[in-house]
Order: sequence, then C-alpha cells, then structure tokens
Amino acid sequence: MSGSASYDHGTERAWRVGRRPSGPLRYEDRVSVVSLSSVVLSAAPSPTPGSSPGSGGGSGADCLGSTSCEYLYRVTGSAWFAEGSYWILLKPLRVVLILLLALVARWALHRTINRLVRTTAHGSVPTLLRPLRERVPSAALDPTEFVPERRRQRAEAIGSVLRSMVTAFVFGIALLMILREFSFDLAPLLASAGIAGVALGFGAQSLVKDLIAGLFMLIEDQYGVGDTVDLGEATGVVESVGLRVTTVRDGRGVLWYIRNGEIIRVGNKSQGWALVVIDLPIGFAGTEEANAVLRTAAASVAMDPDLAPEIVEPPEVLGVEQMTVDGAVLRTVVKTTAEGQFAVGRELRRRLAEALENSGITARIAAARLYPGLPPNGVLTTPTTPPSATAVTSAGPTYATLTGTPAPTGTGTGTHEPSDTPGPAGSGPGSTGPGTTGAGSTGPGGAHGR
Repeated sequence: MSGSASYDHGTERAWRVGRRPSGPLRYEDRVSVVSLSSVVLSAAPSPTPGSSPGSGGGSGADCLGSTSCEYLYRVTGSAWFAEGSYWILLKPLRVVLILLLALVARWALHRTINRLVRTTAHGSVPTLLRPLRERVPSAALDPTEFVPERRRQRAEAIGSVLRSMVTAFVFGIALLMILREFSFDLAPLLASAGIAGVALGFGAQSLVKDLIAGLFMLIEDQYGVGDTVDLGEATGVVESVGLRVTTVRDGRGVLWYIRNGEIIRVGNKSQGWALVVIDLPIGFAGTEEANAVLRTAAASVAMDPDLAPEIVEPPEVLGVEQMTVDGAVLRTVVKTTAEGQFAVGRELRRRLAEALENSGITARIAAARLYPGLPPNGVLTTPTTPPSATAVTSAGPTYATLTGTPAPTGTGTGTHEPSDTPGPAGSGPGSTGPGTTGAGSTGPGGAHGR
C-alpha cells in the first residue's frame, strides 16, 4: 500500500501475547495501543493487602497475615480498603475486646474470692482454703462460735491480697496482648523485665523477704489484730498487720513497728484458748487442808455468772508443784478463752488469797517467816509460872564488863554523870546491877555501871 506502512498481523499477535516478534520491527510497523497496555498490565503483579507502596512491610505484613484482612480483600477486591479497614476498625475492636475479656476475667475471679471469703468468715472452711482454718484443739469450743471476729478479719485481709494479685496478673496479661496487637516485639521487653526483676531482687532482698513473710503470716494465721503476742524485742497488743510491717503497742504505750522479715519467733497469748497458772506458797502447813481451801475458792469462780462464759474447763488444783526453803508451793490452773484470761486470772487470785487468809494459813506463813523455829502448827509455847526474882537476879552477870570482872553491887541513890572509871557502888533499896568500866550512872533505886 502506497503512503502507508504495511501492517503485519503476526507482529501484532506477538505483542498481544507478550512475546517479542521474531523479526525486527520496522518503523512502518503499526502496534495497537490497546494491545500494548494490556500486555503491560498483565506483566505487572496485582496489588494485594500489605504490598501497597509506602507500607514499609511492617503493618502490611500484619494485614497480610490477618484472616479478616484477607476476607475484606476478597470481598471488595481493594487492597487499600482492606488494609485501611484493618487499622481503622479491626485493630481498635480487637483492643477493646481484649480489655473486655480482661474485665470479665477480673470480675469472675474477684467474685470467686469474695464467695470464699464470706464462706470462711461465716461458715465452714472450704477445701480450697484449708490453711485458713482455726487451729483450735478439740478440747476448746466450736471454732465457728469461738473466734468468729478473728476469722472474719483474717479472711478479709487475705481476700484483699488475693484480689490485688489477681488484678495485677490479669491486666498485665492484657497489656502484653495489646502491645502484641500494635506489632511490638515482646522478646526484648520480656528480657528487659527479667533483668530488672533480677536487679530488683538483689537490691531489695529485705523488701521481698518482708512481703513474702507477711503473706505467709496471714495465710498461716500466726497472729491478728487485737492479739497479745511476744515477738522477741516487743511484747504487747497487735494494732495493725500488713504485708511488710506489723505494729505492736506494749504495756507502756510504746508503738513498735516490726518488719515481718525480722520476726523469727511468735508467742501468741490470744490464739484459741489460754491457761491461767497460779502458784501459791503455803509454807509447811498441811497440804491437804490447803488443797481443800483452794478447791473451794476455785469452784466459786467457775460458778460466777459473769466469769462462767469465759471459762472453758473448770479450775483444777494440781497439788504440790515444788518444795522451797519456805515450804510447799501449790499450783492451780484454769483453761479460759483468749479474751477472758486476764479477768479470770485476777478474780481467781483474789479469791484464793482471801480463802487462805480466812483459813489462817496466811497468818501461819507470816509467823513462820518471822520466827524460823516456829512449829508447823504456828503455836508458841509459853511457861505456866512467871520467873522468880532469883532467876532475874541470877541473869544479871550475863552482862560482862570489858575486863570480865563484875563490879560490886549496892544500894542507894545518886545522880547520873558520865565517868571514865567504874561507878561507885550505891546503897539503898532497889535492884542491884554490875558496874563496868566506862560510863557510870546512879539513879533512884540503885547504881548501874555500863
């Protein structure tokens, strides 16, 4: 054809299928623009979610691995819409879902703990919380009636600790899951947390020790608020119990702050029941008589309507506890509640002392201490006839002079005057007395030398 290039249909077919023509393409060959564009588009890869320009591969990789993102891409056929919906709608929804699940888990666990605390405080102890049960011997009263307030306080304290631990654990897991949703690499974070935990453990060993000791102290019920305890350096009433510090007020009003990790031993005088022990000396009087007197007085305490509810077992006189140089010591014991031990002990001591005084045993004990040679019955023997004058006169020479020689005696009257020489013998009616070297005195009725 003149004025126009010949058109090669084979070349057009080659370009259309995306192959290079076998022969050289002359300038007069014509190529269809539509065919060329279709070849270029077929050679370029189709966009998929995560492969959009500028995506950087981070967020795109998340979208590419997401089932929901791939589903949106299959439905809409648009990678940009699928990826935008993933970050604008799906990511926030997943974060909200994680928070809701965390709240639901926290509520469920707190509800379980609260039910266990109520059951422990007001009823029988569940199997799960067997370490919380009151360690009251079978000889004591029923634990549900014996220490309800103490059990309630301890159960509430342990429940508060458990709720705090559950909250920290649940929200800690939720935080890690949210960070995972935003493509944070948790491996370095967990490694850093581990290193920080080791450093904190070495640097705050005493703090960790106090916290662990306080937790086990609460679980094992070693003591509680209102108990009278002996913690070694401090003895008094517990005013507050914490995971780290226990406060005790002693008998002088001093408030002691004691770290739980420093408590090595605990002597609890208020847990379960108490035993009042009273030792009374009765001298060398008859032990049977004293036993009968003490039994009667102790039985009167048990029948007191004000003190009877505080007595777990009737008072008992055990008998001779020990022998001393002052005589025998009798022991009386009574088992009481922890709250009533001091009131019962004071009243029992008072009645036992009154009983011994009314029976005369106290007077005999006092007399035996004043007169060590007194017979056990406490009766002094006195002569039936008064001593004669001769016996009194013959007793005079027992007062010896410094030289050992008695002075002459006589009768008379005189005046009292000091002298360094033996006093002259007096004459006259009266008693006689020896004279001694030293001060001599004369007076009515005779002369006395000393």
